Amino acid sequence: MRILAIETSCDETGVAVVDDGRHIISNIVASQLAHQDTGGIVPEVAAREHLRALDGITQQALNEAGIELRAVDAVAATVGPGLVGCLLVGANYGRGLALAAGLPFIGVNHLEGHVYANWLYEGDSPTPEPEIPAVVLIVSGAHSDLVLMEGHRRFRPLGRTIDDAAGEAFDKVARLLGLGFPGGPLVERAAREGDPNAFPLPRAALSGYDFSFSGLKTAVLRLVRSLETKGEVPVADVAASFQKAITEILAEKTARAAAEHAVETVLLGGGVAANLALRAEIQKRIGHPLRVPPPRLCTDNGAMIGAAAFFVMRDRGTEVPVSVRSDMKLA
Repeated sequence: MRILAIETSCDETGVAVVDDGRHIISNIVASQLAHQDTGGIVPEVAAREHLRALDGITQQALNEAGIELRAVDAVAATVGPGLVGCLLVGANYGRGLALAAGLPFIGVNHLEGHVYANWLYEGDSPTPEPEIPAVVLIVSGAHSDLVLMEGHRRFRPLGRTIDDAAGEAFDKVARLLGLGFPGGPLVERAAREGDPNAFPLPRAALSGYDFSFSGLKTAVLRLVRSLETKGEVPVADVAASFQKAITEILAEKTARAAAEHAVETVLLGGGVAANLALRAEIQKRIGHPLRVPPPRLCTDNGAMIGAAAFFVMRDRGTEVPVSVRSDMKLA
C-alpha cells in the first residue's frame, strides 16, 4: 500500500510517500524560519506558512517518488494533537486531495506517528521490525509520554508530564542562556563543552511514571539570575548540568517501566529523542534492545504519518476521524 502523508501539527511542513508503512520513497520537510525571531511558535504564523508551503512540497514529494497522485492508494494527514490552525490546514488539504483523486483519507494521531517512525527505513535493505510489546517514550516540544505498546495500535498509558514537556523545558532554558530557538539541539551542542556536574539541579520526586519539569526549569532560571549578579554565566556548564538532570529523569522512569513490564524492546520517539545524551543514558540503564529513529525521523515529518496510516488501515479498517483535535491522546 502506497500512502501520501502530510504532517502540519506545529511548525514543520512535511509530505512523504511511504510503501507498506515502512519503506520511505520520498520525505520532504520544510522547517519554518519565521519563529526564530520570536523565540517560539506563533500559531497563526505557523498555519499561514503551512498554507504557503503545502502545494509545492506535495509536488516535490511526488516528483521525488517518481509518481503522480493517481499512483497512490490513500492520502493521510495528522489530525491531532497539535496547534488547531495548523492541523486544519494539513487535514483539509489532505481531504481535498483524496476527494479530488477518489482516494481514501486516513486521519492519523501525531503521537502514533512518532511511535511508528521506528518502523521506517530507506534504501533497499529493510531493517528488522521492532519487537513488541514495548515501552515507548515519546518526548517532544509538547509531549512527554511513557506508554506500554501491547500490540499494533494498542497503547496503555503509564505516565506523562504534569506540567511542561521536556522539549519545552529545553526551549526555555535555551532562551535563558541566549542560545536561540529551537532549544534542544542548541542546548545539546553547548553541553558538549560543559561540566554536567558543575551545578546540582533538582529532580521532581513523583511517584509512578509521571514527569514534572517546571521545577527544574525554575531552578535553572534562579541559577542563571544568581550567576548574572556575580559576572558572566558559564553557559556550557549550565547547559550540561540541565541536560544531565532532564535526561536522568527521563531515563530512570523509562528503565523502571521496562524492568517492571514484560516487554521485548524500548522505543523512543519525538524531537528530544534525537538527543544523544538521552539515548546513551537510557541505553546504560536498560536490559532491553533500544530502538530510536534516525534524528531526521525523530522530528516532525510526513514519513512517520505514512507509517502510522498504514497500520490504521491494516489494524482498524478505514477509520477517519470526524474533525481535528488539538488535545488528542495516544491512549
